[in-house]
Amino acid sequence: MSMMVWALRRNVRRKSYSMLVRYISSSASSGGDTIKPRERCIEKVLVANRGEIACRIMRTAKRLGIQTVAVYSDADRDSLHVKSADEAVRIGPPPARLSYLSGATIMEAAARTGAQAIHPGYGFLSESSDFAQLCEDSGLTFIGPPASAIRDMGDKSASKRIMGAAGVPLVPGYHGHEQDIDYMKSEAEKIGYPIIIKPTHGGGGKGMRIVQSEKDFADSFLGAQREAAASFGVNTILLEKYITRPRHIEVQIFGDKHGNVLHLYERDCSVQRRHQKIIEEAPAPNISEKFRANLGQAAVSAARAVGYYNAGTVEFIVDTESDQFYFMEMNTRLQVEHPVTEMIVGQDLVEWQIRVANGEPLPISQSEVPMSGHAFEARIYAENVLKGFLPATGVLNHYRPVAVSSSAVRVETGVEQGDTVSMHYDPMIAKLVVWGGNRGEALVKLKDCLSNFQVAGVPTNINFIQKLASHKEFAVGNVETHFIEHHKSDLFADESNPVAVEVAYKAVKHSAALVAACVSTIEHSDWNESNHGKLPSIWYSHPPFRVHHEAKQTIELEWNNECSSNGSSSSNLISLGLMYQPDGSYIIQEGDGSPSLKVRVTRAGKCDFRVEAAGLSMNVTLAVYLKDGYKHIHIWHGSEHHQFKQKVGIEFSEDEEGVQHRTSSETSSHPPGTVVAPMAGLVVKVLVENEAKVDQGQPVLVLEAMKMEHVVKAPSSGSIQELKVKAGQQVSDGSALFRIKG
Repeated sequence: MSMMVWALRRNVRRKSYSMLVRYISSSASSGGDTIKPRERCIEKVLVANRGEIACRIMRTAKRLGIQTVAVYSDADRDSLHVKSADEAVRIGPPPARLSYLSGATIMEAAARTGAQAIHPGYGFLSESSDFAQLCEDSGLTFIGPPASAIRDMGDKSASKRIMGAAGVPLVPGYHGHEQDIDYMKSEAEKIGYPIIIKPTHGGGGKGMRIVQSEKDFADSFLGAQREAAASFGVNTILLEKYITRPRHIEVQIFGDKHGNVLHLYERDCSVQRRHQKIIEEAPAPNISEKFRANLGQAAVSAARAVGYYNAGTVEFIVDTESDQFYFMEMNTRLQVEHPVTEMIVGQDLVEWQIRVANGEPLPISQSEVPMSGHAFEARIYAENVLKGFLPATGVLNHYRPVAVSSSAVRVETGVEQGDTVSMHYDPMIAKLVVWGGNRGEALVKLKDCLSNFQVAGVPTNINFIQKLASHKEFAVGNVETHFIEHHKSDLFADESNPVAVEVAYKAVKHSAALVAACVSTIEHSDWNESNHGKLPSIWYSHPPFRVHHEAKQTIELEWNNECSSNGSSSSNLISLGLMYQPDGSYIIQEGDGSPSLKVRVTRAGKCDFRVEAAGLSMNVTLAVYLKDGYKHIHIWHGSEHHQFKQKVGIEFSEDEEGVQHRTSSETSSHPPGTVVAPMAGLVVKVLVENEAKVDQGQPVLVLEAMKMEHVVKAPSSGSIQELKVKAGQQVSDGSALFRIKG
């Protein structure tokens, strides 16, 4: 069945929805018992979430004619999800526990606005059985599964016992109630190392620890407990045998209140960093139809075992060496990656959620579930890839997602240009979703869209995802959860390879030349605009006219080289001589004596240019902003994206040729031996005191940001000096934490 037919089917359902509202309302008012009072059709929904998922839910609700209510913390007052709603209610300060996790406050917001239903999205209260029960007891429709199913599946230990009884295969492990560390350690020894420690509640990889040997167990166990308590409010832990070469494949299931349950095929979510997904696809590559059918049947059995209805996902771990699959957990909510399923089956799962919450049966049966083509989702995060994918914060000074020109491309986002990525919440900026007639076609589209997705102001993982999508093993679907680790040498450029460095440096010098020409064009055109379009006197031209001299200047740019394999980044100074030509072009001479380059620039918009250089004509986008005493410059052309910075307020002198040279030099803001914060966050625990002797690699303090812990370790042996931070203190990215004195 074609995508067009599915679209027509959705249009019919959209028109029928308003008719159904009127029919059920009239039945209820006339004393009919067609549907329970609390299951009357929803006309106003409160979305108890934020960001892209809140915006996503609101789009479907509005299409169905349903009014929407947003809730927001002080940090989100001007956020896109607030602007997208018909009404919005403040629910507290930025910390999630005081706002988005405050069920009582959200219930008050629903009562205040007259909302009949609450959609929890994912995260926050979406898997809180207490909140679902509170909605039910208050006469509100919870757009999700029954509280009993959330309770059964939310406790990973209990869920495994239930699944085992239902005949769903389980990974060997310990899922009991005993949490004493010595007892758990003995259970780990019975299972056999390596093992994986998991919180019994929550998801998203938070609190998970892989333990290779007995000596690492205690620290990993206690760290997992702390992170689980901070993320989910429950610190209980389970243990499982760690499968060394696994795939992560999950099945989208859906049930209604009439006992119908079906699956909408599977998604492969194997490619992960920090136990969190970054690329998902549907259907899973390189599996047989028999394997697919067995997965689907097991997922449906899991859902039936707990009386499940609404959207859910059953996650399986697949041992690639034995081709056996095992139940991992069930997420009793809509998944982040649900759009890839929507793309291949041609259905709106949020619409299904609302209809099921209204008491409607599922619109199709299992045999009617279509599958067409292939879809990918790439999660675009504000994060520093070279610092172990640590979350990043900052202002989106330039934000231009790929243009969506057809139903085969979706951008799910909750931010706009100028918004701030806060340390309080998940650092995901957007989800890029593409569809193609087959996997190869979809992959080509994914790579093209990634090259046109522009973000400046915070570091992102876009370039890294491009490398992943371009890897030869990913291209043929050879994926597993250690993909990044196993292909580290390909995904992180090795600076010790002189050939690779030379290729990268040549590309960046070409980009630097384009930057110089475009910046000069900007400054020239901006002068003309401020002068009402009149041509300036030659004495004020740019570059300036000087008698007996050519109009030249030197531009020095620092290239932010983010290709280091050891997690560090380096800067390289590029010096460019710029000479203005009578025909309006520029001759650019690189400081190392390389051949000159003639560049002609036509300004096409505020940030856009058409550039001719070295016999090529191309579209170029430039983003420029000031930060920390630098002019930061980003340039995009073709599949290239490079970042430069230029010191603001640097003094220059002119030589006898009229060329400017920098006379001042940059100095470090921190004394030698200083250890700085790798990310903005909260100091959770300080493990040593001032003057304490530490060994290289010894933990010194623990930072937490966006519900994730990061241990800051001593980079060398010595004594701790100038340790001024304490538990409970907020620190910014790059701020001094302490100093090591050898």
